[in-house]
Amino acid sequence: MKFLDTAKVYVRSGSGGNGCVSFRREKFIEFGGPNGGNGGRGGDVWAEAVENLNTLIDYRFQQHITAKSGGHGMGKEMSGANGPDAIIKVPVGTQIYEEDDETLIADLATAGARALIAKGGNGGFGNTHFKSSTNRAPRHANPGQLAEEKTIWLRLKLIADAGLIGLPNAGKSTFLARASAAKPKIADYPFTTLEPQLGMVRVHGTDFVLADLPGLIEGAHLGAGLGTKFLGHAERTSVVLHLIDGTEGAVVRNYRTIRAELESYGHGLSEKPEILVLNKSDAVSKSGLTRKRGALEKASGQKILVMSAVSGEGVDEVLRATAQAVEKSRKKTRRSPARVGTWAP
Repeated sequence: MKFLDTAKVYVRSGSGGNGCVSFRREKFIEFGGPNGGNGGRGGDVWAEAVENLNTLIDYRFQQHITAKSGGHGMGKEMSGANGPDAIIKVPVGTQIYEEDDETLIADLATAGARALIAKGGNGGFGNTHFKSSTNRAPRHANPGQLAEEKTIWLRLKLIADAGLIGLPNAGKSTFLARASAAKPKIADYPFTTLEPQLGMVRVHGTDFVLADLPGLIEGAHLGAGLGTKFLGHAERTSVVLHLIDGTEGAVVRNYRTIRAELESYGHGLSEKPEILVLNKSDAVSKSGLTRKRGALEKASGQKILVMSAVSGEGVDEVLRATAQAVEKSRKKTRRSPARVGTWAP
């Protein structure tokens, strides 16, 4: 299935049904009287986060979502039927924006979370509603309220515990394939990964989702390369796993390039816990590895892990460190107040 994380959708709720003007005409009821029923309520348009979905590809082909209108009122005080709601089913982690693509309507971060996108119109009153002691035979009824219509943007931000970032050809896809059952595309040229890849990892009883994000380059926050198209998927991760190609000569410059892009992008990415990994140790001499590791530790001020995603050397240590960071974040989240899952503006 093709991955799509952005979709533009037109939505329209249902209009309310019109009220009815009607009078009783039975043979043995002398004065009759009004008996027009009310119109039914139009259907709402809801967005609901569901499990087992990981793309918005359905809304590339279905770009118009419309709820049914309410039925009109009828004689004998019969009210019109309410229009059924229309539900937009989206993956967990989808954000919904207004047409300006800046105003957030809802953030559906948990399975089952719902958001009211367009409210259906109320049905109009029939002439029975207007009957009174001074108005025995009202000859008017209300029309139903008009539907709401708008254009919205759906933006998916994958729910992952740890995100793999780094320059192109840093070995992210190879590491994901080594650590999980995922089968990302692996090749010896830049930008092999053109869309995020997810893998489930289990380390000593801890399960977490690892996301391989397409490679960044200098100027990505300004649109260079793949730009920030996929950086949004890293916003929801609790840990950033930063892979650096050990075969490159300027490892410190490469590290600072990625850090600068994270800080320029914002949204708290640069503040997330970061695990720094010097990859491709099998292709670097011991002396060169020691020198590069020391330079990175001095530049970053933190411990540098070393591994080879190809041979598997050091991979277990990296996975254990990632699992520990994920568990620490989960404990912190459990202590935080519960998040409201239903939005209804």
